[in-house]
Amino acid sequence: MTALRKETVPIATSRNKVPPVPAQAPSASQMTPDALKDAIVKSIDDDKGEDIVVVDLHGKSNITDFIVIATGRSARQVGAMADHLVRKLQPVLSFRMAVEGLPQGDWVLIDCGDVVVHLFRPEVRDFYAIEKMWGLEPPAMRETEAGSVNEP
Repeated sequence: MTALRKETVPIATSRNKVPPVPAQAPSASQMTPDALKDAIVKSIDDDKGEDIVVVDLHGKSNITDFIVIATGRSARQVGAMADHLVRKLQPVLSFRMAVEGLPQGDWVLIDCGDVVVHLFRPEVRDFYAIEKMWGLEPPAMRETEAGSVNEP
């Protein structure tokens, strides 16, 4: 019986060139906080999220650069928005995003590093009104004030 002789060929030699590196999506180190925020807002908007608010925390907090807050009409929509966001961003981030509250769908928090995302059902967002913590008016208060101005 003859033994087969396996010849090893180096990947790069003077005869053959180094294979080109395929183009990859930008990594987290290449994606700026602004680009990450824009990608998140676009994803939420594509999924018909409502009342999208971006809180700029540059110089105010060392935890994150932006907080994105949005509302979904139901627990199912909130869960779908969160799932789509994780599926779109996970391949470009160099770490695993932390997701809390997905099974319930009332309030889902997604830690994307430089951007923290809060997705709410309308009633839960009205109750917690986390925009007030950063000096912004929650959407429910803006609607109430606008309604009282328009009434005769």
